[in-house]
Amino acid sequence: MAHSIQAAFEPWTLPVWLDLVLILEALLYLRGWTRLRPSSVNIVPAWRAASFLLGLFLIWLAVGSPLAAFDEQLLTVHMAQHLLLMTIAPALILLGAPLMPLLHGLPRHFVQIFIAPLFRYPPVQRLGRLLSHPAFCWLAAAAALVGWHVPAAFTLALQSETWHVVEHSSFLVAGFLFWWPVIQPWPNVAHEPRWFILLYLFLATLPCDILSAYLSFCDHVVYSAYLNVPRPFAISPLADQQCAAALMWTCITILYLLPAAILTIQLLTAQTAPANEAPLEFHDVA
Repeated sequence: MAHSIQAAFEPWTLPVWLDLVLILEALLYLRGWTRLRPSSVNIVPAWRAASFLLGLFLIWLAVGSPLAAFDEQLLTVHMAQHLLLMTIAPALILLGAPLMPLLHGLPRHFVQIFIAPLFRYPPVQRLGRLLSHPAFCWLAAAAALVGWHVPAAFTLALQSETWHVVEHSSFLVAGFLFWWPVIQPWPNVAHEPRWFILLYLFLATLPCDILSAYLSFCDHVVYSAYLNVPRPFAISPLADQQCAAALMWTCITILYLLPAAILTIQLLTAQTAPANEAPLEFHDVA
């Protein structure tokens, strides 16, 4: 087992470019967040800043830490990477209300000359409305999940470093798109009733349930690339596949059930609140 673990670490190198990008994003966010603090402590509270930084850390954990050394040996590790990149890290980053602190962290003249006119450009606004539409976000997430778990595409990502980066990037982008209608960070404006998100979350579990059920109950190894690699921790390829499926099934169920429960409580509270005391949403204050 020690030899197989050593063999997993041999091709792994520290991704310096990723570390630099994540550190730069963290510094920009913290710079903007500290600039916003004197004006109003309620715009971006400390817990949102902590959520943003934790999300960046989980991206690093998925693809920049030694954990990434085992993704070609263990499907369970590969699945954990997918969950971190597509489900957990994007949600935490969006909960950090990233746009306002990041804009305040950039040089003011740069924002006024380049960023602000770009945001006001009508084609960009139309593109933003399209990309943030729940139907598009749901389809993008489902396509990324199902597409990259087709055996041919999965094997291609394992055998090619370039396609591996494309796979991880598409999971991360799809994760941001998926969580955008749910979390609704500033400057998002919802055009659908909030109860619609409950249906959105329920339907999102279906592709995950089908895929994880197939991997759990299949009597053979679906991804043949894991048949001829060193096996750390003395786990068979089929048992590894079943463990990865169970991880996906359990995590997705819990992670989608949690916001659904919170939203249900908010909707019930809104129905019982007095008319002049509407519940406060984040986009109202950010």
